[in-house]
Order: sequence, then structure tokens, then C-alpha cells
Amino acid sequence: MELFQLSRKSMADFLLSLKGEGEHSPKQILQQAWAAAHEKKGISTEAFLETKMPAIFEKLLRADLHKIGFSINEIVALGNQIEFTHLSSTAVQNWVKRDVKDLIGSPHLGKKYSVDQAAMLFIVEDLKATLDFDSIRKILALLFNDLDDRTDDLIEPIPFYSAYAAILEKAQQLNSAGKSMHEQTEQYIKKEALKTLESFQDFTDQQKDIVSNILVTASLTVLSAYYKSLTKKYVTATLFLNG
Repeated sequence: MELFQLSRKSMADFLLSLKGEGEHSPKQILQQAWAAAHEKKGISTEAFLETKMPAIFEKLLRADLHKIGFSINEIVALGNQIEFTHLSSTAVQNWVKRDVKDLIGSPHLGKKYSVDQAAMLFIVEDLKATLDFDSIRKILALLFNDLDDRTDDLIEPIPFYSAYAAILEKAQQLNSAGKSMHEQTEQYIKKEALKTLESFQDFTDQQKDIVSNILVTASLTVLSAYYKSLTKKYVTATLFLNG
């Protein structure tokens, strides 16, 4: 059966909807994501029946939005519905207990983590494709301040995740126009990062530089992960067919 996976932008929208924010409900976000993925194939009941609906989606669609929290296993299950993402419970457990403990903090909802904490772990997963944990801690500490008070963040986790996800989607649609593909992509991502900040009127020039540079960093590291995943796919196919 076909897997039902989300782009990072759709996942950001889904996370926002789980907080009761945004313009659409969680179900509407998933419906839109599925419809967009099947636009060329045709949207039909038969097509949906051929799609495997992940148990984590089914569970969250039934959940009370006022009481949503995630165990480590649920964060992993949800994160693995994002394109080119490969989380494991053991790895995430190590992150929250050691590698990014001071960044993520303790579970905000009893023994469960909040939607914002889940988003931060997805951001960490993206960044670790090219950065070490010390670098990840340092750059994210510039964005996210008091773990228990999101109001003092330069930008909150989900809007930040959504911002670089949107930049990525646009960058992946680029057509070459004279410059090398790599140079063009880098310049485009920089331009889109600056454009994203236009809506943040209260930022100082220094804060704009910080957020812009980290948006570019996050976007490029996800592209790196994409190419790494694509490389593994071709290597696996070659060895399987010719081994």
C-alpha cells in the first residue's frame, strides 16, 4: 500500500492545527496534503483505499485538542510521517535525556511532551543531518529562550519550522537560469529567508540576522538530508539488482 507522508510544511500546519491554531482543522490539513499528493493520479475513494493511514494520524484525529501530548514513541511515529525523516525511539530518548535536554526540557504535560516540544525535536532531527549537537544547542538557544515561556522566543518553534519548510518547497521548484544550480539555490534560500522576516516588525537588525541565518542553515541541512536519502536509495537499488 502507498504510504501517507507529509511535507515539512504540511506537518508544520498539522502541528499548528493540533494546538487549535491556524485556519484549518487537523483533518482538513491531512485531506489537503493527501489531495495535493494525488492531484495528478486523480482523487477517488479507490485511491484513498490504496493509501495506508498511519495509526498516529488516526489517533490524533480522535484526540481532544485541549489535551494533546506526546510520548517519545508517538513523537517518533509522527515524525516518521515526514518526508525523508528516519527517527528512532532510542535516538530521541537520548536527545531529551542528554543531547538537547536543556533545549527541550521536561515533558510539559505530565509525562507527555507538548506540540511545541515535538516541533523542536523535528527541527533537531533536521539540523543533525549536518550539525553536531553542540552547534544545534547554540543556534537554537538564540531562537528559543525560556522553556516554560514561549512568549520570550524570538520566533516560536512551529512558525520557525513552517518558515524554513516553506522556503524549502519554493527552492525545490527552482529552474536553472544562468547560475549553477547550487549557487542559485543558496541565493534563493537567502532571499526567501529575508522575505519571511518582513512580517516580524519588532525584530532588531541583529535579531533579523540571527533568524535569517538559522533559517538558511535549516533549509540547507534538510536539502542535504534529502540528497543523502536519495543517494542511499540509488545505492540500495543498484546493490539489490546487481548483487
